[in-house]
Formats: sequence, C-alpha cells, structure tokens
Amino acid sequence: MFENKNEKQARQEILGLVQEYCERYHNNTEYKEGNRIPYAKRVYDHKEMVNLVDSSLEFWLTSGRYTEEFERKFSEYLGVKYCSLVNSGSSANLNAFMALTSSLLGERQIKRGDEVITVAAGFPTTVSPVIQFGAVPVFVDVTIPQYNIDVTMLEEALSDKTKAVMIAHTLGNPFDLSAVKSFCDKHNLWLVEDNCDALGSKYLMDGEEKFTGTIGDIGTSSFYPPHHMTMGEGGAVYTDNPLLNKIIRSFRDWGRDCVCPSGVDNLCQHRFDKQYGELPVGYDHKYVYSHFGYNLKATDMQAAIGCAQLEKFPSFVERRKHNFNRLKSALLSVSDKLILPEPCKDSNPSWFGFLITCKEGVERNRVVQYIEDKGVQTRMLFAGNLIKHPCFDNMRNTGEGYRVAGNLEVTDKIMKDTFWVGVYPGMTDEMIDYMAKVICEAANI
Repeated sequence: MFENKNEKQARQEILGLVQEYCERYHNNTEYKEGNRIPYAKRVYDHKEMVNLVDSSLEFWLTSGRYTEEFERKFSEYLGVKYCSLVNSGSSANLNAFMALTSSLLGERQIKRGDEVITVAAGFPTTVSPVIQFGAVPVFVDVTIPQYNIDVTMLEEALSDKTKAVMIAHTLGNPFDLSAVKSFCDKHNLWLVEDNCDALGSKYLMDGEEKFTGTIGDIGTSSFYPPHHMTMGEGGAVYTDNPLLNKIIRSFRDWGRDCVCPSGVDNLCQHRFDKQYGELPVGYDHKYVYSHFGYNLKATDMQAAIGCAQLEKFPSFVERRKHNFNRLKSALLSVSDKLILPEPCKDSNPSWFGFLITCKEGVERNRVVQYIEDKGVQTRMLFAGNLIKHPCFDNMRNTGEGYRVAGNLEVTDKIMKDTFWVGVYPGMTDEMIDYMAKVICEAANI
C-alpha cells in the first residue's frame, strides 16, 4: 500500500482514508420523533478524527505539539495569559485548589483547618479537593431560579479561618460574579471559578463583558463528552497570575520545580548549577520537587481532538443559546406548574442544560418518569444536596469536617423537586419541540 511513498505521503493517504471513513460511518443518523433524545452528545466531524489519528501516528502519546497548540489557542479565546491542560475537569479542580495550598503564597496559603466557602447543590469534585486536603468547606444555600450561590449569605459564612470561595457556574448560568468578587476582594480571599459547565458564558464586569472563569483568580474547565466541547476526557486550569501559573504547572507535573516541557532539557540553562533545599549543589533540576504534586497531564491525542473542537466552539455556544430560548418559549404555557430557569443579572449564559423545578402539587418523580418513558433523557442537579450523601456519613455523625452557614432550605428543595434536560448543539428544532411537548404533557397529567 505504501510502496514508493515517503512517510509524509503515507500519512496523508491514511488521513484521507480516515476522513472518508468518518464521513461514511459517523453522524449519519437522522432524528425521527420518538427516538431517544439524550441530555448531551458529542458533536464532531472528520476534523476531530483526522487530528486524533494524526497525533497517534506520531506515537508521542504524552503532552506534545497539539497540547501546546491547544493551550495557546484556548488562552487566546478566553483572553487569559496562562492555560494548563489536564486530564479531566475533576483534575482541574484538584489542581486549582492545591495550587492555593502552596507555601509560595505566604500568608494567603491555605492550610489544613482553613475554610473555603462553597455550595452543596452541585457536583462533588468542586468540594472533594477541599475535604481531601483537610480544609473545611462551608456550605451556603442557593437561589431558584438561578440555582447559584445566595450571595446574601456570604458575610454570615465568613470566619477568621476563611481563605477562599470555590463555586461553580451552575449549568452555564453565571453566579453573581460582581457580588462574589467584591466579597473576595474585601476580605482578601481567593476566588476559584469552577467553569466546567459554563464554558463560553459571559458576565458584564465593570462595564466589560468577560468570559466566566477569567474573573476570579483561577478558572477550570472540563472536556468530558457531555460538556460544551470534548476531548473524551480532559480539562484545563487557567489564570492571569504568573505565580499561580507556576504553582499550577508544578502540581500538575509531579510537583517538580523545573518548567521544561516533556522531552525538553535545560530550558533555564541552569540544570546543574544551583542548590535546592538540602540537596547537593548541582543536583539535576529536572528531579527537584517544590510541591507534593501529581501527574495530571492530558495526552496529545486528547489535545488533538480539542484543537478541532475549539474551531467549532463559537457555533456550539450560539446553538446552545438558541435551543435554550426555543425550549423556554415553548414551556411558558406550563409556568404555573414548573419553575423555568432565569439567567443571572448582567450575564450572557452558554447554557449547559435547562433546569426545571416542580411547583407545589407537581411531583418530580412522576414528571421525570413520564418524560423518560417518552424517550427524553433527564438528569438531577448532580448531588442535589451533597451533605446528604453517604460520603458525608462520618462527618455528619461526628459533626466535624464541614460547616453550614444558615440553612440549606433551597438546596433541599432542589434535591426534592428539580431536574434538567439538555440543550446540546446537536439538537435540532424538531428535537427541542418534541421535548417541549413531552414536558408540557408531563406537567399537565
């Protein structure tokens, strides 16, 4: 097959066949009413598959040229100085939080026993790093129909141990960044924006519309298949702070002090002539560790997919907005039975999903079962109330390890009455209209 061809020609032939294969065998299914409508699905074409195979043919496997390209282009898209690609959104949250525990931060270093304000109505890996490190999450209630932190409770949650606020933008809807950022600035607290469900959302801050994830000290993203764009697995941590970026890279790359990328030696030109800790002078800088870190890097094959996805991403955002608005308009007729979501003031959400809360007299389980039986996939708002889960049994029994400011009354209502459906960019108007019809039927049973 490859006789009389050089390596470049052989590669082009392979990639041409990959494109043909993808166009022939992928994404060829047409929607028919009654087909199952998932809450999320990958949206891709031959470009992602060609990039994936192109990367695999190099067999570099770990982070490489596609990683560098993605980090550069993703930073440019968001308008931030630094981006570090990691292997998942959960790792991104771990990486972001652990960066704040670095001794390089001096008095602002988070230590065991320090407190981090967050919410219980969300995904557990926003909170897991706090608990695993030995810091104390302080849970604050949320509001409906925004489903984000109740900013009127921030001052009550504050103590002399508070060091940070770490919260997510719920299903694409930004939390009140103006109030949260002002609170953090006033009390000299770190702000970590879990942006894993909100990539592409914007918020009007000080007269300028900015992407969520770029307003706090650190932002995180996830590229799991259901999210706004995908690498299969993958995530990112981003910041404008050069010191935080250095620490983030260190924790991501085993905790090492060296900043050389994979396969590169002696970038600083001082690999063998400095003294670190109590190591002998001239100890190889590539094996000097300034933190107790991890290996959280993504592979170049993941990054290759991400590079192709990023080209399409602006169109994904616009389609999500279109689908959300079409669905909401169609559900206004049942707004007496269902609470429909509202965007945060001064925000322009890139919606991840469409949250619905059943009003008094409307049983969520009955509504959800009807919708599911009609072929529309639903999801809960993740943990509902995280502290009710088995992972909190020991802490709940001992009364140690976390704190609640005020009560979680609205969080409990969400746990009992709320669900959501998807608005992913692969949905057609026909699919949105069918979902709306089914939801209306369910509400009126």
